[in-house]
Amino acid sequence: MTPPIDLAARVASLPAPPSRSFASDNAAGAHPAVLDAVARANDGHALAYGDDAWTAECAARFDDLFGRPVGTYLVWNGTGANVMALACALGPAESVVCTQWSHIAVDEAGAPERILGAKLQPLPSADAKLVPEQLAGLHPTHGVEHHPRAAVVSLTQSTELGTLYTVDEIAALCEAAHRAGMLVHLDGARLANACAALGGRSALRAMTVEAGVDVVSFGGTKNGLLGGEAVVFLNRQLDRRARTVRKMVNQLPSKMRFVAAQFLALLDDDRWLDSAAHANRMAGELYEGVRHLPGVALDHPPAVNSVFPRLPPWAIEPLQDWCFFWDWDLTVGQVRWMTSWDTSTDDVQRMVNGVAHLLC
Repeated sequence: MTPPIDLAARVASLPAPPSRSFASDNAAGAHPAVLDAVARANDGHALAYGDDAWTAECAARFDDLFGRPVGTYLVWNGTGANVMALACALGPAESVVCTQWSHIAVDEAGAPERILGAKLQPLPSADAKLVPEQLAGLHPTHGVEHHPRAAVVSLTQSTELGTLYTVDEIAALCEAAHRAGMLVHLDGARLANACAALGGRSALRAMTVEAGVDVVSFGGTKNGLLGGEAVVFLNRQLDRRARTVRKMVNQLPSKMRFVAAQFLALLDDDRWLDSAAHANRMAGELYEGVRHLPGVALDHPPAVNSVFPRLPPWAIEPLQDWCFFWDWDLTVGQVRWMTSWDTSTDDVQRMVNGVAHLLC
């Protein structure tokens, strides 16, 4: 699609942009209920490092959420959650298997390798998902002194490409990993979006506890928290050193009540699911609004809250200047649009109108 002759005029006359961008769910503000919870927790003094009523209640709520006693450790951020989870699962000269798309391999500045001294083994995947057959080829190196032992499989749900593992796929990977003597970590920065898409609370338990996952990085920041994540140990043999490991990797909040209060607000009345489901619906509306526009190419409807359209190269920068979003693969003109818990139907319609104004 070639640029229209009147491109400059179209850019100059773009309609009012959305109130909220489509850059990332990280760009969204905190949910009002979360802010209220933090303000209430600010009343008076409470002992530090988790020795408070909010943190105790948060642990009980995670037990209820997963349907069994689990080890819940609140931390500051997603990279820290992943590093802490892996630190508790790894021994010396061991490695982590993941896809080449995984956050730990691409977007964490080498933190797992630098901080843990563990090698990452990224495997190729067109859809950012591992399959059991990929694990089989790793085992011949076990016991060979020249090679790290593949000890942990790290899955991402939902993935960096917006795809989803089915419950059966996760269960099959867990079975293959455990059969090979490996543990399974699930990076759930957007786990709420995956659960909302696959069936809610029952899906959470099915894809984690029942599937055989050992430890979960449970996301909160991308789903309405000011800042906070949880590392949840389903395999309780792994959290024997978790308290000291959390401190060691700089993820122990001294005023933990404020992180716990945020999670309590998120878990109240399944707000974590409702917020994620709303973000997913907004992505679906955005997809439907642009998929028939000339110059917009989309491979499939969004599974969660991300849309990956391919646009004419000349249209990308003007649209980013109008309502910012991130590039994805500019070799094919692909960008990423993310929706959030606070994306409105009006935001979606304005985005559709802007794209249509420029392309049609």
